[in-house]
Amino acid sequence: MRIDDAQKEVDQWIKTVGVRYFNELTNLGILMEEVGELSRLMVRKYGEQSYKESDKHKEISDEMADILWVLICLANQTGVDLTEALRKNFEKKNLRDADRHKTNEKLL
Repeated sequence: MRIDDAQKEVDQWIKTVGVRYFNELTNLGILMEEVGELSRLMVRKYGEQSYKESDKHKEISDEMADILWVLICLANQTGVDLTEALRKNFEKKNLRDADRHKTNEKLL
């Protein structure tokens, strides 16, 4: 699925099934909650924390999708074209970081 298609599909779902968007600050709070849920699973799978019984059947991919969903909601609400934003971000990183990481001894 393309990013612009995802933005349209989320918008359609929100306006039909979801009734309406939560306000932007509510969605920002939800985004932070979802990032926290991903963090909890990542530190249990890749870090040193033990799994809680309630986390054992949760999927990292589902938590990432939840984050993407809410981010798309925020983009739709604020008029951000994520495809264009990502394209511009690549341009910025390619200019700023063209040689930066090649000389980082920590990465070699």
